[in-house]
Amino acid sequence: MKVNTNMPTKLKPFYNAELELAKNNFKENNLQKSWFHLERAHIIGQKYPYEHTFVHWKMLQFGFKIKNAKEIFGQIPRLLVGGVKSFVGHIPVGNTGGANVPPLRAMEIPEDIQKILNVNT
Repeated sequence: MKVNTNMPTKLKPFYNAELELAKNNFKENNLQKSWFHLERAHIIGQKYPYEHTFVHWKMLQFGFKIKNAKEIFGQIPRLLVGGVKSFVGHIPVGNTGGANVPPLRAMEIPEDIQKILNVNT
């Protein structure tokens, strides 16, 4: 079993950039693009407990801001369990993290993110 604790330093700028793009797009009321960047941050950070949990926190906040009950109630268990699953190395690779997808479904990683992960992990 591989225990993940800290995100590699080289990976952090990509993760942080996605979160910043999510925040900026939300401020501009471009909700679809904001969510897209949260999903990308989730894919990049899902192996690491803190980053994985933090993205679910941001997704929960997003759900509250847009008053989407499905997202709010879908994020609560993900927020509680996601980081633990990361810590023990048991994650559905590529899962985008939203309540619109089953929490245990592995998904294809977008090619550009796969390249980032291959180089930086």
